[in-house]
Amino acid sequence: MTERGGAVLEARDLACLRGDRAVFAGLSFTLNAGEALLLTGANGAGKSTLLRILSSLLRPADGVVSWRGEDIAADPPAHAMRLRYLSHQDALKPALSVAENLAFFARLGGGDVAAALDALALAPLADLPARVLSSGQKRRLALARLALAPVPLWLLDEPTTGVDAASVERLRPLLAAHRAAGGMVVAATHIPLPLDGARELRL
Repeated sequence: MTERGGAVLEARDLACLRGDRAVFAGLSFTLNAGEALLLTGANGAGKSTLLRILSSLLRPADGVVSWRGEDIAADPPAHAMRLRYLSHQDALKPALSVAENLAFFARLGGGDVAAALDALALAPLADLPARVLSSGQKRRLALARLALAPVPLWLLDEPTTGVDAASVERLRPLLAAHRAAGGMVVAATHIPLPLDGARELRL
């Protein structure tokens, strides 16, 4: 997964419109291997929208997002394989158990289900159907997907919504190991995350 050597992800002069109003414009930044970027700002400032643009799910009104100098819009499926995108929605199958939900995602991209369960302390809940989990447990299950097969880029939209302080702290070694291997994190958040040395981009 290591992506060493110069900027990997680059945003140049991005603009986003909501109706005829500019949510943001002229937005530029780079992200190197191992770096983390926190997106902060008021509700409606465009944090979630920016994450969707970075994931190639949404096209900017202006500007370019590139991966090692290549426009991500040139090959969205290839870009999708480089990232894990955790949105506001937990994207769980309620009839499947905790372990089965992770196994489903592991079939798509690989990874060790047992390790993912351990990473977010979900092993005791492995056989429960997702529909009976609390909102915090569902969020932990969504976060556990990060511990499956490694990809270079994690895009996280309010990843700690509904989880307790102990669960937030469980993310620290997961995030640190990802970055130590050259992975990158872009996270929209209203509360501090265990991302040592992260840069901040206020929208």
